[in-house]
Amino acid sequence: MQQWKKLGQILVEKGILTPLSVERLLAVAKRRQNRFGWTLEDMGLVTGDELAGALAEQFGLKRVSNLASYSYSQEVLGVVTPEFALQHLVFPLKLEGKKLALAVADPTDMKVVDNFAVNNGLQIIPCVASRRHIYEAVSTFYLGKSVQEPQQVTVLVVDDDVVTQTVLKDILARQGYRVVVANDGMEGFKEVIATKPHLIIVDKVMPKLDGFALLKSLKAIPEIRTIPVVLISDKMSDEDEARVFTMGFFDYVPKPVKEITLVSRVKRALGDAGAEGDA
Repeated sequence: MQQWKKLGQILVEKGILTPLSVERLLAVAKRRQNRFGWTLEDMGLVTGDELAGALAEQFGLKRVSNLASYSYSQEVLGVVTPEFALQHLVFPLKLEGKKLALAVADPTDMKVVDNFAVNNGLQIIPCVASRRHIYEAVSTFYLGKSVQEPQQVTVLVVDDDVVTQTVLKDILARQGYRVVVANDGMEGFKEVIATKPHLIIVDKVMPKLDGFALLKSLKAIPEIRTIPVVLISDKMSDEDEARVFTMGFFDYVPKPVKEITLVSRVKRALGDAGAEGDA
């Protein structure tokens, strides 16, 4: 795939950014270890549609939008698993023989898509869509969920261990929180969409989507990326714990979970006035 112009140049030509702002924002993206375009969208400097249009122009690809408003056959949807679609923000559009039209949010890195094509004997025809439109399509056609606003402060616990689920649920319920439980990362993602919790507590090791993959999927979606995510895991080194925060987790709670530690960090994540100190 040939790249003709840099993304910043296109945005300058469209009058969305200035050359100086591009230079400064490139430094911000590098410091955050994030895609330049996604950094712009996260900061509200470009809309998802503007970014998708610029990326499509940059790579000479077709731009698609409003994916959730169309219908897709089970044959097409079955080509891509929900896990793959969520982790890599892609959505299958049309299948003709071995040619698959695939909506992608990030055409700057197609290695995973190329490997997928080789492993499945497919020829991929990429199209560019915004993260929001891909997210809506995946939610609608794979997960069967629509975003809802909770009426009570809600904490989602994502853990495949029943004992841990019960311990966390009992502690949080005593604090007056509504607690929703999911048994793995994929079920957890569905519950995020269904319940839109105020806080998510995830285990590090889980089936389907582990804690890290779940966080990555959540952070890629503008509508839910601001929900704080707390990781629970066996004791980690200082280096591993620092990496957890770099990845974007709000906090970390070691196992075995102590009630005072969990409660204080949950209150801090939710911004409760009573959350002072730590265990």
